[in-house]
Amino acid sequence: MNEGLPPSRADLAWFFDVDGTVAEIALTPERVMVDPRIGELLQTLHARADGALALVSGRTLADLDALFPEHRYAAAGQHGLERRDVTGKVTRHAERTAGLLEAQVALADIANRFPALHLEVKGLSLAMHYRRAPELAGFVHREMRRMVARLGPGFHLQQGKRVVELLPAGADKGTAVREFMAEPPFVGRTPIFLGDDITDERAFEIVNALGGYSVKVGTGPTLAQWRLDGVTAVRNWLEGVRP
Repeated sequence: MNEGLPPSRADLAWFFDVDGTVAEIALTPERVMVDPRIGELLQTLHARADGALALVSGRTLADLDALFPEHRYAAAGQHGLERRDVTGKVTRHAERTAGLLEAQVALADIANRFPALHLEVKGLSLAMHYRRAPELAGFVHREMRRMVARLGPGFHLQQGKRVVELLPAGADKGTAVREFMAEPPFVGRTPIFLGDDITDERAFEIVNALGGYSVKVGTGPTLAQWRLDGVTAVRNWLEGVRP
């Protein structure tokens, strides 16, 4: 892993994961708040990069807009299953299916039986959070594996920080970065991706392949080339970024 941090460049295309990267993780997704100063810094970067800044998150596009009401950024939600370009056009790599609806009913029953669990219904995907009950990790993972086996090869599981998500196959955060990099104003720029979780590793892989800069936020093994300690370190670094 490289020492220091990537150099400031005028041609960067900025990509940010949200939870754990530019916002501290909370007990439930609804409790997450964005530091107003980070919101200001993203707006400044967006302007300096001529709009080449996107949020790439497991959250829905609607959630991202609620967290960042000051600007409607280009964004990829639900780990790339939905994506909004800089013109506002939204594309989706999957549709809500009967199988997903059946899974929602079954997982809601589990969440009702174990109130410390939190089922997040995202539209195209389902996330079971066990942050409030880490002792249930093994149970949650077993139930989610059983669910995806029942649904078949059109679905897969995505593990995160005390969360397991059930998603239709077809896209990931790396796919989203590639799609953005083929469009104005990202095309021709050097990508930089900041993320904190295993869900960001595919984006790191793609950014590395494109000759860009990958930055892991927090601890753990990673494909990223650089590392920052946490959300506060991200904010402090962005304070000093100049084109």
